[in-house]
Amino acid sequence: MNSLVRINWIARGGLAFMFAYHGLVPKLLWLSQGERAMIQAHGIEQVQLFATLAGVGEIALAIWILLSPRSIWPLVVAATALAGLLVDVAVFSPSMLREAFNPVSLNVAGLALCAVAWNTKP
Repeated sequence: MNSLVRINWIARGGLAFMFAYHGLVPKLLWLSQGERAMIQAHGIEQVQLFATLAGVGEIALAIWILLSPRSIWPLVVAATALAGLLVDVAVFSPSMLREAFNPVSLNVAGLALCAVAWNTKP
């Protein structure tokens, strides 16, 4: 395995971990107050249902990223989601951008992983 392929797998693995963890832990296993607040900021009343669907979607994206190493589409979807969600938080929950672990640091790091995976694709 050449170094670009290894780098691609590391980037995809990190990206997949990020989506899987954030789909599973703060949405499916223990709905975090931050997730609840962001969902409620949109006026959504079925918070638990929405969080469950979002969590399942994130886990599905993580699996897609890992199972389609030659496809750019999971990277496009991931980058679009990360950029879109960052703008969404800035508009609907701007106070979250000041928190210690916030969407700015997470989403920008995720976008960097997308760029690395894109630029090292087989």
